[in-house]
Amino acid sequence: MKIVTIVGARPQFIKAAAVSRIIRNKHNEILVHTGQHYDKNMSDIFFKEMHIPKPDFNLEVGSDSHARQTAAMLAGIEEILIDQNPDLLMVYGDTNSTLAGALAASKINIPIAHVEAGLRSFNMRMPEEQNRILTDRISSYLFCPTDTAVVNLRNEGITKGVYNVGDVMCDAVLFYKKELEKYSPDYFFSRLDVLFGQVEIPRKYYMATIHRAENTDDINKIREILKALEGLDEKVIFPVHPRTKPLVKSLYDENNYENILFAEPVGYLDMLYFTVNAIKVITDSGGIQKEAYILNTPCVTIRDQTEWVETLIGNHNILCKPDSQDIIHKVKNTKTDYSNKKNYYGNGDAASKISALL
Repeated sequence: MKIVTIVGARPQFIKAAAVSRIIRNKHNEILVHTGQHYDKNMSDIFFKEMHIPKPDFNLEVGSDSHARQTAAMLAGIEEILIDQNPDLLMVYGDTNSTLAGALAASKINIPIAHVEAGLRSFNMRMPEEQNRILTDRISSYLFCPTDTAVVNLRNEGITKGVYNVGDVMCDAVLFYKKELEKYSPDYFFSRLDVLFGQVEIPRKYYMATIHRAENTDDINKIREILKALEGLDEKVIFPVHPRTKPLVKSLYDENNYENILFAEPVGYLDMLYFTVNAIKVITDSGGIQKEAYILNTPCVTIRDQTEWVETLIGNHNILCKPDSQDIIHKVKNTKTDYSNKKNYYGNGDAASKISALL
């Protein structure tokens, strides 16, 4: 089978690393990078350290408004699909790259496989929610990561072509976690590229990431989040997403934070290391919530809802508002119950199941 796979953002590189490694044993895969994430720390490093095959095409669309970015992707992907004439288009997750790939294929009647189908936050203000719902509606194969995702689709009347294969991110975490054993802690700490400030690099720390529009569209929300991180009882390692950097820089110039180590984005192995060894993770990332759950690191998520509802059971993950007092209280006082923790995301064989089903 000839498959065109669309990727464009950090989480998709990770998922593609897990799936491409398996499906290329049986299928002819053509990899298209839209260039949605184009910073070397958000893109190039993932292809290099995770041994992802070099993209056959890179559209290099870069950053823009949702409409302009998606339109540029649509035009570029359509041209590739017409030229390559694949049997199937595969997309991952919920980004603009996901939606653009699915729409381009649907318009010229190429079947679509959506990996990570059926996730719902039930917040239609989120661009990611819009993207995942629209993609699910036009996909022929819906590869769900959890039972909850299957139920979500069933509640929307989607039952044909739906498969619970487990989570390909779990495949990646379990596979690359073994790679960490090859390196010393000094290796990962020495690679931190500090953006500004003179915070001493800690060995006991919280890990923070913030990038979603709901938290970055208002500088007052970022101000509250940084106030909370500054007020915690241990240092905070904070790799700063390109979207968040201008806000963080302007607030740093006002406040000269001393408890937060602001760093450039880190690679996947680095993020796994810092996540598994953190006291807790503080994030608004869907992928990192789940990685923290798999790695047994408690997580505080600065959002009103999560698509990964299973992580909330036993307080492995807890939601909070972008309010400094709420964040500090939940980071310091939430107790995690490990006694009945379940394996909701599979056994690391989701990619093999997808390949077999295809």
